Amino acid sequence: MQISRMLRPALLNPQSSHLARITAPVVSQACRYQSSDAGKYEYVLVEKRGEGGCVGLVTLNRPKALNALCDALMVDLSQAITELNKDPEVAAIVLTGSEKAFAAGADIKQMKDNTFVKCYKGSFLSGWDAVAKMQKPIIAAVNGYALGGGCEVAMMCDIILAGEKAKFGQPEISIGTIPGAGGTQRLTKAIGKSRAMQMCLTGDPINAQQASQWGLVSSVHPPDQLVNEAVKLGERIGNHSKVIVAMAKESVNNSFEMTLQEGLHFEKRLFHSTFATSDRAEGMTAFVEKRKPNFTDS
Repeated sequence: MQISRMLRPALLNPQSSHLARITAPVVSQACRYQSSDAGKYEYVLVEKRGEGGCVGLVTLNRPKALNALCDALMVDLSQAITELNKDPEVAAIVLTGSEKAFAAGADIKQMKDNTFVKCYKGSFLSGWDAVAKMQKPIIAAVNGYALGGGCEVAMMCDIILAGEKAKFGQPEISIGTIPGAGGTQRLTKAIGKSRAMQMCLTGDPINAQQASQWGLVSSVHPPDQLVNEAVKLGERIGNHSKVIVAMAKESVNNSFEMTLQEGLHFEKRLFHSTFATSDRAEGMTAFVEKRKPNFTDS
């Protein structure tokens, strides 16, 4: 959870006019939820890319606030990816922002007057994890700032690709709070305790190259090529059986929830389950016959 306001002295020079330009809009732009007609959203753009429209592309679209996350944006995002997750043509989803910011954090103006009772009774942020609950693979294409909530949303995705100028950080500590949407949990699992502690306790960001070295992102690309590379990755995933892809994703995700022995047992049972699918039979038959498989997602 956090905000582009988090580009504080530890991250950038507080006297910098660049800092003023970046942070000022985030706390000045109100974010009000407006119901949308089917396929139309206030704060996200949705389109299909790739061969046969096999890749759903969702772009966070709150540019004046550097895509600062608010309830309305998260409702739009949840609805958009849920619809793509149900779309039989879509094999994978790419989530991106602008070249300046994937998402610069949560909206401070919206949350600054919250109380403990209000947060607790309303289960604040409880609906923000829809990205992590989708069956289809989601690829984050991160350009610019992915701070606080932006970093947390990126980590909810299955794969993260970064632009060369991307910045990842959990700077909540600088405004007297801590990550609340998975920052202390997913980050630790991604890069280890010591590095996660460093990021969460100092608020200092890391660049794309560090994020790659630490294992937070899969690869780094020129900013203007990033989304296309993510779509190409989605297309490669789309060459395979959707049902088997979903099973593989489920098995990898469960590795974080189980002991090694439990995970190995779960994996083996899912492996056995693939033998009940037509796509497993087709895939192995095509291999033996030295031809391309014709998967039917069944």
